[in-house]
Amino acid sequence: MADRSAPGLPAVAVPYGDAQPPWGGPAPAADLLRVGGLHQHYGGSHILRGVDFSLRAGEVTVVLGRNGVGKTTLLKCLMGVVPRSQGSIRLLGQELAQQPSHQRVRAGLGYVPQGREIFGRLSVRENLLMGLASRPAGTALPTELFTLFPVLQQMLERRGGDLSGGQQQQLAIARALAPGPKVLLLDEPTEGIQPNVIKDIGRVIRHLADRGDMAIVLVEQFYDFAAELADQYLVMERGEIVMRGEGRAMDSDGVRARLF
Repeated sequence: MADRSAPGLPAVAVPYGDAQPPWGGPAPAADLLRVGGLHQHYGGSHILRGVDFSLRAGEVTVVLGRNGVGKTTLLKCLMGVVPRSQGSIRLLGQELAQQPSHQRVRAGLGYVPQGREIFGRLSVRENLLMGLASRPAGTALPTELFTLFPVLQQMLERRGGDLSGGQQQQLAIARALAPGPKVLLLDEPTEGIQPNVIKDIGRVIRHLADRGDMAIVLVEQFYDFAAELADQYLVMERGEIVMRGEGRAMDSDGVRARLF
């Protein structure tokens, strides 16, 4: 299992500039997000089929499954990048299913897409400022971003496209964290990343969850990485959740065998 003390990161919440961190939220174990009866169609294909789950503050929920089962579509549907056919998406009781993506960000969803999708011609600073588009003009970049990802502070004026893959992934996560989400959605953050950066990203994910005021969804193909971080797991097949349980029970529940 992962070292949950997260070496190199503060054991308690660190300052967010001169103010309290905007992602201060409900007490641990409170449901932040409830998804009910979520369906999604693409043309004549039925991609998501009645997906139901809830996310609790202070926990990492890993979503696993073979390629093509709907994991990425699920995150895009939660963010409003693709429309859902029917179903409910409630963040702290607020229905988001009819809201456009930018309103969902404003409500408290943060999204790190597969492939990172940073702005290659913009500097690191400019990429991070793009993450603040949903917050009032003049909002300063939170200092905690540079505590979590020190390399970004060293490269603030470097173009995003000149960073390594691992550095770009850290930038993408930091950009999603900049506005202070209540729920962070991560789509395969280890894809194409060198092992030492994977460990750093894992420590950051665990640290953010352990703060107790954010829920994290991690879509991941790297089973061992997912198992180390999981507080709860969801296994998808053909657009449905076919297994779910506590992260510590993944091996005994036969999740690895189900996947491979």
